[in-house]
Amino acid sequence: MVLAALIGLIVVVEYRDRLHASSGTAGDADARMLLPVRVDQLGAIEIADAGRLHRFERDAKGAWFYHGVHTGAESGHTHTADPALAERIERAFAAFGRTRIERQFALERDGAAYGLATPEILVLVYGPNQAQPLAQYAVGHVAPDTASRYVTLVGSRVVTTIASYQIENLLALTRAATSSSTAR
Repeated sequence: MVLAALIGLIVVVEYRDRLHASSGTAGDADARMLLPVRVDQLGAIEIADAGRLHRFERDAKGAWFYHGVHTGAESGHTHTADPALAERIERAFAAFGRTRIERQFALERDGAAYGLATPEILVLVYGPNQAQPLAQYAVGHVAPDTASRYVTLVGSRVVTTIASYQIENLLALTRAATSSSTAR
């Protein structure tokens, strides 16, 4: 009877954990993940690299497209997704959505030692049809282990390390999107 009760308890705990993991609400965000919500709950992502802003948005059908930055004089351009680029954007952001926090520690002084005082890269994530970002990340230097990168949530006093390839993938995406938009 004790064995049956133990098996029943294990089944209940496993079922509850799976139910909780699949609920998918913003309040259930995994604390080990960098992003505050799943990528499918985002409407736009901006990547500022060395002063140049790259904006990626979802169209009405949910496909990603490269928006870039434009002025009011360019109001005639369209916001349509290039299928090949949309697939590449989707893959890159799906991978970025799986970014796990490796380490966290208190930010000392202004973060200059980590490249966070005046970061060259910023990543902003937006909910659908939202003007204010859900989160803004300052991306700093590559860590001494050369496999990690320093990141902080703007306004936070905590430094986080993530896998460096996640940021390299985003930068490769911005280069691909820029070359794709200039080729048209």
